[in-house]
Amino acid sequence: MKRAALDYQPLAAVKRHDGWRAFESHEARAEGRLALFTTRGAIPFLDFAFRPGDTLIFGRESAGVTAEVHERAEARLYIPMAAGARSLNVVTAAALALGEALRQTGGFSGAEGRGIGTP
Repeated sequence: MKRAALDYQPLAAVKRHDGWRAFESHEARAEGRLALFTTRGAIPFLDFAFRPGDTLIFGRESAGVTAEVHERAEARLYIPMAAGARSLNVVTAAALALGEALRQTGGFSGAEGRGIGTP
């Protein structure tokens, strides 16, 4: 995660939990919906209406998430893929999902004129 985040990591509030139960009991967990990204998802992520406070969940590339996490998720989303393609790696999937969630919820506000290729 540190290598992928580069110098943007200090801008993110990252909290590691000692498992699913610790995550669910964390005081900040009370807000928002749990949106699970899974190859077994029912809704394309671009058709989902993200809201502030939603928690985006991604499983391990090798095993996904447990049945308990699947059951608790309030939305099961997928990233549409070309026919015959398996899935994206977790960092790429998370970048796509987070970008769309931020776009929908105004998370890119104030960033106008500071994108790639902007003088």
